[in-house]
Amino acid sequence: MADLGFDGKVAIVTGAGGGLGREHSLLLASRGALVVVNDVGGAVDGTGGDATPGQLVVDEIKTAGGEAVLDTHTVATPEGGAAIVQTAIDAFGRVDIVVNNAGILRDKSFHNLTPEFVDPVIDVHLRGAFNVTQPAWVHMRGQSYGRVIVTASSAGIFGNFGQANYGAAKMGLVGLAHVLAQEGERYNIKANAVAPVAGTRMTREIFGDLADKLAPGLVSPVVAWLAHEDCPVSGHIYSVGGGRVARVFVAEGPGYMRSDAPLTIENVRDHFDEIERIDDFTIMRNATDELRLLAKLLS
Repeated sequence: MADLGFDGKVAIVTGAGGGLGREHSLLLASRGALVVVNDVGGAVDGTGGDATPGQLVVDEIKTAGGEAVLDTHTVATPEGGAAIVQTAIDAFGRVDIVVNNAGILRDKSFHNLTPEFVDPVIDVHLRGAFNVTQPAWVHMRGQSYGRVIVTASSAGIFGNFGQANYGAAKMGLVGLAHVLAQEGERYNIKANAVAPVAGTRMTREIFGDLADKLAPGLVSPVVAWLAHEDCPVSGHIYSVGGGRVARVFVAEGPGYMRSDAPLTIENVRDHFDEIERIDDFTIMRNATDELRLLAKLLS
């Protein structure tokens, strides 16, 4: 089969000055994409700023024969998100792919969390994806084509001690991807999520020696596939790390139904084993699917 290419496609990659975003940008550009390398060049906690990391990625792409432009606007505000998309329009005339990768860390156990630990994390991860994707969405709808990838995390899907702020933002991105997949269907816009396991400056202390086996570049092929026009899926989540790729999904067990009388606390207690069953699950395509199931059981 032929190699996959992105000739003529314009990709915005946020947080692209290093780690995962750098690898995503390099791979997409090497396959012909025109890339907006977005990065504010801040520290891991989001403070500060420096255009150098992003510019180095742009230079690397150009040296390899690709095309890229630098953008240093923040994703954390609607104005910043709109400016990032405008950079793509001004430089390349369109936007086809948005990879929401920008992120910061401000870890703290839940009982010690204060607004300065919560708000910036939500602003960059969750609101950041809204801020960039929404103005890009206008162009994608107009051209009846688009690909959106959000960067979730096992910290949100499965939980991780000391990351209530980060985990909440990351699981919020899963919900966003599910909704975008449904709203984008009629416009040929697909939205999916990746939950990377990669050794970057944000995670090296967590992974230790294992980080060397979790190269960020091993995540990028999955992101590139989800960004490609041939990718058939939308609304899916993938765990990606160290060369392993696995689908992660939200499902619903068969449950317990009492229709002959009102449900009581005692019913819940007595049938809790049935409620807890997960051996026969259903993956709902949307909230309406669950409503249809409930209506069928009630009829």
